[in-house]
Amino acid sequence: MQSSFSTAARLPAVLPTTAVSDPRPDASDRGWRARLRLEYSSVDGATRVSRREHSGPLTAQKPLYPEGTAVCHTLILHPPSGIVGGDTLEIDIGVNRAAHALITMPGATRWYGSAGATATQCMNFAVGREAMLEWLPPETIVYSNAIARMQTTVNLEAGARYIGWEILCLGRTASGERFDAGLLRQQTAIRAGDSLLWDERARLAGDAALLRTAAGLGGAPVSATMLVVGVKISSDTMTRCRVLQAADGARVGVSAIDTLTVARYVGGSTEQARAYFVALWRELRPLLAGRAAVTPRIWNT
Repeated sequence: MQSSFSTAARLPAVLPTTAVSDPRPDASDRGWRARLRLEYSSVDGATRVSRREHSGPLTAQKPLYPEGTAVCHTLILHPPSGIVGGDTLEIDIGVNRAAHALITMPGATRWYGSAGATATQCMNFAVGREAMLEWLPPETIVYSNAIARMQTTVNLEAGARYIGWEILCLGRTASGERFDAGLLRQQTAIRAGDSLLWDERARLAGDAALLRTAAGLGGAPVSATMLVVGVKISSDTMTRCRVLQAADGARVGVSAIDTLTVARYVGGSTEQARAYFVALWRELRPLLAGRAAVTPRIWNT
């Protein structure tokens, strides 16, 4: 099997997601069907969860307000803590005009090995006018023999802002496992109105040459991408961002195109990838949100 990365500014529309009504495992694939839908609205300057629907093992905890009512912090829970072949998870987040939501999770997402069925996660984010969404999850660990498809779509209206990251670990490195079998397909697309700002697609086959070569991951098990959309970054701010480095000496970098800023990490530690992104988040969040970064409570536990 071959592996490839691709990033483009003009590609066909992303694949549609499929809503699932039955949360119980289907007899044909024995996988879970889980869906979570959250909608946030601004009421007198306070962001509230105005809609919450879920089915299957996917839900959200009570909203938290560690930085005042203007920003709603939410913790998404997936009680099984792992995704197996045949599972389908769908997360739909809507942030209405002038609202501000920060969403994270309590622990790593694990994609277990599969006997042949594909596991799928589709995330759809819609951010309204002058609204802001921060998607700051822990790492994703893809076990050897996993067959995974991950799709993230972000739609932004005028004046909307978005900060999101994905920290990907191939194999259970703590146990000495390599991603030497399986297949990961990944797509992230961001649209601002009718304009496609970002569309990146990856196809990674277990033990493929791309995982080892210098032109690919160079043998590093951890790769991560942070996307920031909504403001143009000044040269002074970009300089401060580029000074930041990962403590483990991993390959990192930051670049910007108009109102889109992209940061990368390629190395050996999910903890260091996250620490690097958090440092960038603390630098960039005040520019997008007009307020300093406030650490979600779950990060301190």
